[in-house]
Amino acid sequence: MYAEALKTGRKIFAVAPMIDWTDRHCRYLHRQLTAHALLYTEMIVADAIIHGPRERLLSYSPEEHPVALQLGGSDPAKLAEAVRIASDFGYDEINLNVGCPSDRVQSGTFGACLMKTPELVAECVVAMKRVATVPVTVKCRIGVDEQEPEAVLPDFLSRVVGAGADAVWIHARKAWLQGLSPKENREIPPLDYEIVHRMKRENPDVFLGINGGITDLDRAARHLTVMDGVMLGRAAYQNAGLLAEVDERVLGEAHREPDWLELRDAMMAYADRVIASGGRLNQVTRHMVGLFQGFAGARRYRQILSTEPTKPGAGPEVIGAAFAVVDLDAGAKQQAG
Repeated sequence: MYAEALKTGRKIFAVAPMIDWTDRHCRYLHRQLTAHALLYTEMIVADAIIHGPRERLLSYSPEEHPVALQLGGSDPAKLAEAVRIASDFGYDEINLNVGCPSDRVQSGTFGACLMKTPELVAECVVAMKRVATVPVTVKCRIGVDEQEPEAVLPDFLSRVVGAGADAVWIHARKAWLQGLSPKENREIPPLDYEIVHRMKRENPDVFLGINGGITDLDRAARHLTVMDGVMLGRAAYQNAGLLAEVDERVLGEAHREPDWLELRDAMMAYADRVIASGGRLNQVTRHMVGLFQGFAGARRYRQILSTEPTKPGAGPEVIGAAFAVVDLDAGAKQQAG
């Protein structure tokens, strides 16, 4: 995937891994909106895969491809074992988290704090590559705490690429491991896109993607004039409707008008399967609330999906009722204009 992208100049658009958000139900929705974006799982800790309910943790719908598994961990042997187990599930990529700054992640000595030990990250990549049958990638920050990104980031990239990483996705902010919450770490440290762009210019033969603070597709497209890939997180989740434009506007695919009724029917059928297997309607619909920003009726749509799915006996018909209050034709014309 990444070698081909470098060779052909094909760009990659990805939806970032987000804990508690990018679960399999979220990814199923996103795949209905974009055929070509790369979707990521939530971060799953290697120990959980080795010792926990791996079928529940790793299963997904075939329609989600291309889909990447993000792992958390810092023990090369455990990460390799997690990769070996995950290989039976057919993911298109395995990604190592070197960017999350939460206290929970730090207590396990992985995530962003690994920016301080690039040699260990390199060992992890080597171990993962040894057993992987798909690309192994890394998602990192430009540095942490008092580190100087100008010194840290080039060395980090050199080590992980030298260890065999097929691509590196860079969140263009430092992370502060003490004193800032994960939310603050997404907002307070200043963005430094220029250093990430410079890393790409200095490493033309390495696939480098950019992440962090990219709020719309115009900005995403501008980054892709320099970078090989662009990754959106909360902007893609909270306004999922923009994903319907990704294939054409960002990836250069042929124009295709969103078929909102087809999406409705697909999500109703999917919700029916989830409920039949013991799940709940709101596990699906909670990811759909931000779908129709800018459409007439969107407020009532959000109200329905925020309240009705949690009621006893709620079924897929709630999705149909929510779609019914949205002026899909007017909204589509407004977006096109």
